[in-house]
Amino acid sequence: MSAQVRIDVWSDVVCPWCYIGKRRLETAVGRFEHADQVQVRWHSFQLDPSHPKGVREPVYDMLAKKIGGSAAQVRQMTGQVAELAAAEGLTYDFDRAVSVNTLDAHRLGQLAAEHGLDGPMHERLLRAHLIEGETVDDPDTLVRLGTEVGLPDEEVRRVVGGDAYTGEVAADVREARRLGAGGVPFFVLNDTWGVSGAQPADLFLSALQQAYTAAGAAAR
Repeated sequence: MSAQVRIDVWSDVVCPWCYIGKRRLETAVGRFEHADQVQVRWHSFQLDPSHPKGVREPVYDMLAKKIGGSAAQVRQMTGQVAELAAAEGLTYDFDRAVSVNTLDAHRLGQLAAEHGLDGPMHERLLRAHLIEGETVDDPDTLVRLGTEVGLPDEEVRRVVGGDAYTGEVAADVREARRLGAGGVPFFVLNDTWGVSGAQPADLFLSALQQAYTAAGAAAR
């Protein structure tokens, strides 16, 4: 039996570091000689669950309040993050980004996971918020994004229009806290190796190699 590496990732769909971390992980997996033995599962995490539902605020304004900084400081900070994202092939547009409560987006992600589409759904939501300036708590937007990745239209509408998977989102967040995650992105390989933050691809590759070697030894 060949060794397997399962990577559980906790991430928020409005988190710029999460998208960078996702790309760096993908780079590492692409360089890993046993990439076909790697499975990635995406889990919900809300960076700000207290954000009032239905309230939409420009990201610049939200950050200025959060850090107590000036508009110039916020733009400098986000500009630095955008440069790091660009190095991973991501073109962030903070000018259009809108801060929202992400519960509904994560509930949609939970539906996608049941269809084996958690990866494509999370990618689509990150791209929508950080690159395309979409409002990712808008019901019509969520329906469109869900069906774009292949989810059945009627199932997406049922989830977006109700409260299904709220418990699953909360359970994911509790599990992240239990594992010691103070923020996201947070990666756990084979329930053993934890990687916190958008680390360089080389570090992810090293963790993959460790996890694969250990899994192979355990299987013998």
